[in-house]
Amino acid sequence: MTVDQEDRADALFHALADRTRRDIMRRALAGEHSVSALATKYDMSFAAVQKHVVVLEKAGLIHKRRSGREQLASGDVTAVRSVAAMLAELELLWRGRIGRIDELIAIENKETEQCP
Repeated sequence: MTVDQEDRADALFHALADRTRRDIMRRALAGEHSVSALATKYDMSFAAVQKHVVVLEKAGLIHKRRSGREQLASGDVTAVRSVAAMLAELELLWRGRIGRIDELIAIENKETEQCP
């Protein structure tokens, strides 16, 4: 991955590392919500929820638009798919490493069995 891709991955995973942000993300993926409506779902101030929304927006996971006095937030499915692709890439990498370890253990076990 390039430096830009690494920075993007850092932003995505940082945004998704928080439980409240993951819940906001789920709600935003299900449909467009005003930030004030989202704020009523959490036991925290409107400003705190707004900060969570900003982190998600900076990571590209949600988009905001204005409708009158309200800010409406909606999830970006493409961004979520990019997170899934990154995780799939990491899974393949680690499955390959684990497979290689299994091969080395099998070779070592075979050599140990052959020794008198």
